[in-house]
Amino acid sequence: MPQPDTTTPGAPCWVQLTSSDVDRSRDFYSRLFGWVAEEPSPEFGGYFMFTKDGAAIAGGMGTIPGEAPSDTWSVYLSTDDAGKTTELAAEHGGQVLVPPMTVGDLGTMAFYVDPSGAAIGAWQRDRFAGQDVIGESGTPSWFELHTTRYEPALAFYRDVFGWDPQPVSDEPAFRYSVLRNEVDMLAGVMDATDYWPEGEASRWAVYVKVEDTDAALARAVELGGTIVDAAQDTPYGRLATATDPTGAVFKLLGTNLAAAG
Repeated sequence: MPQPDTTTPGAPCWVQLTSSDVDRSRDFYSRLFGWVAEEPSPEFGGYFMFTKDGAAIAGGMGTIPGEAPSDTWSVYLSTDDAGKTTELAAEHGGQVLVPPMTVGDLGTMAFYVDPSGAAIGAWQRDRFAGQDVIGESGTPSWFELHTTRYEPALAFYRDVFGWDPQPVSDEPAFRYSVLRNEVDMLAGVMDATDYWPEGEASRWAVYVKVEDTDAALARAVELGGTIVDAAQDTPYGRLATATDPTGAVFKLLGTNLAAAG
């Protein structure tokens, strides 16, 4: 099947796990999704890649010494000019955590907190474009911002990353917009006001596509993960939310039971 173009400006192009227990995380995702945890790179501070069938699909690194552990998945959006994107992020209410930084001959990264409080990365490709495969089983395949500051978030991604958000629903109980290019839906933004506790921080979610959501969720628990949201059929597939053994949250996206049956 055709793969979404991760080089489209503003499109999710890479996901990265930060873990307080790298060995345990490497083992968990390898056994859950069939990923291969490649050897850490001393040149890049122990950074490593997860691959599947030889294709790069995610990155991983340990928490920074001296900082509080933050076990989480992060999303990077493609940009043609990391310097300009960083200027725009600061101008439009974002906090620049990591200014543009060249990563060998691979590309240039930057990292921000958007005005809704969610962390988001920017990646300007050089030799490395980002995720090789999207939309196949066992790969990160959907990327979604959950926020209680829906309108400011949409404005930020429009003004900084060039999004043209397309509303899917604007009902008070379900407000949702997507980023599209000419062919594909690339990412979503959900208004979480009605279902998140007051003070809950906005954050990006990474969905991994699976053949069987229930089986993958059960396997995650066997490997030391926990269930956050049990599997349920939705108009968008059978979804579930889990954590890995360190507490990093991820989501599962599979076929609805009714459709599978």
